[in-house]
Amino acid sequence: MRIVLDTNVVLSALLWRGTPYRLLDAIRQHSETRLLTSPALLDELTEVLARPSITKRLAVIGKTVREVLADYVEMVEIVEPEHVPRVVPRDADDDQVIAAAVAAGADCIVSGDADLLSMKSHLGIPILTAAQAAGNLIEC
Repeated sequence: MRIVLDTNVVLSALLWRGTPYRLLDAIRQHSETRLLTSPALLDELTEVLARPSITKRLAVIGKTVREVLADYVEMVEIVEPEHVPRVVPRDADDDQVIAAAVAAGADCIVSGDADLLSMKSHLGIPILTAAQAAGNLIEC
């Protein structure tokens, strides 16, 4: 199984202990499940982790941006989309998630973003919430 996580899900999974964290933990435990991302999504995660509100959270949990990124990079495989088509109607930034999933041959995309979730799927790749994916990892 091949899964692409949107940055909002990754951030929640790495910094808090809710449903995205449980999903990431389940992915780690399923050796046949592969977590994929792209350089653009890693850049976005890096930028978000550097925001003041997030650095406060990092201080609370005793981690640095570098440590959190290093932990995540160890879990993922990086794919390079050849191009990023314009497909998400209201948010061009979300096109990076779609492009990564297509390049990865993903079985699903997991997001908390309403613009992506409203699409329900793209090219046969379902777009699920963390709760949907965590509840039934096999469904992806």
